[in-house]
Amino acid sequence: MKKGLLILTVAALGFAACNGGLKKGPAGLEYSIHNDVKSDSIKEGDFISLNIVAKTEGDSSLFNSYEMGRPSEAYFPKPVYDGDIFYALKMLTKGDSATIKINLDSAEAKGQPRPAGIKGKYLIYTVKVEEVIHKDTANMQAFQTKVETYFKAEGEKAKKGEVVKLQKYIDDNKLKTAKLPSGVQIVNTIEGKGEQPVTGDSVLVNYTGKILSGKVFDTSLEDVAKKNNMYNPQRAPYAPLSVVLGRGGIIPGFEQGVLQMKKGGKATVLIPSNMAYGEQGMPGGLIGPFTPLIFELELVNVFHNPNAVTAPVMPAPAN
Repeated sequence: MKKGLLILTVAALGFAACNGGLKKGPAGLEYSIHNDVKSDSIKEGDFISLNIVAKTEGDSSLFNSYEMGRPSEAYFPKPVYDGDIFYALKMLTKGDSATIKINLDSAEAKGQPRPAGIKGKYLIYTVKVEEVIHKDTANMQAFQTKVETYFKAEGEKAKKGEVVKLQKYIDDNKLKTAKLPSGVQIVNTIEGKGEQPVTGDSVLVNYTGKILSGKVFDTSLEDVAKKNNMYNPQRAPYAPLSVVLGRGGIIPGFEQGVLQMKKGGKATVLIPSNMAYGEQGMPGGLIGPFTPLIFELELVNVFHNPNAVTAPVMPAPAN
């Protein structure tokens, strides 16, 4: 179970909506509740599930839970100050949708650092409350059981939908794939002419990882990072990934894709969740449970290990 709302922080969220008709709140807060369902409001300690679209005042997208294919989930925390995002969310109930504008100047005055790289005066949140399970202090066991039941149902829904979504991606993009027994599917876009690696060899691989919506979540290529507004000058230099096949550190589907390639080749690898991050998803919430992945790979070099073995070794999913 995920116990942290992975994106509901001032540093990570913003939402887009029209500027007209917004009500005023403390600390420069502005909001509009579009669909107001009469029920008990969200309180500290409640479990909530939210769909969120996050943008800056300049309409730069920061996050979109719809692209992730699953709402963000959390135990609701105490607002840091009157007028922050959590203060605004406490006005909502299950089924509500709203636009919320957070004043960054006011947040900074309240001791919240201005998010790096965010220009403009506001972060703008558009939110839809999908589920609220109210904390029951008199019977915490019953409360936890309800939350666990919710997670199980959502997991089953995602698991059943995964195969359909992956096949739709293949059909929509008219891909002709080669399918491995594990369920990993490969499209060789450029057939390599060099050596094919085996388990135990060292390889250099350029990669771009995407979810089915096309959103890039990681890449070794600087130009791709800049194009997708995810360039991070603080990370290690953008360069091919160096890895020894069979020693872990990469998800099994990624490794299986590399093992099917030859030096100089490029391929698109479609990886079902059981060969990626499974029912837990990626730590940090960027990839949700039961999420299939797409990797565009280029096998830059192969360094043969004389002691390498041809029998595949499947490591556990890793971040």
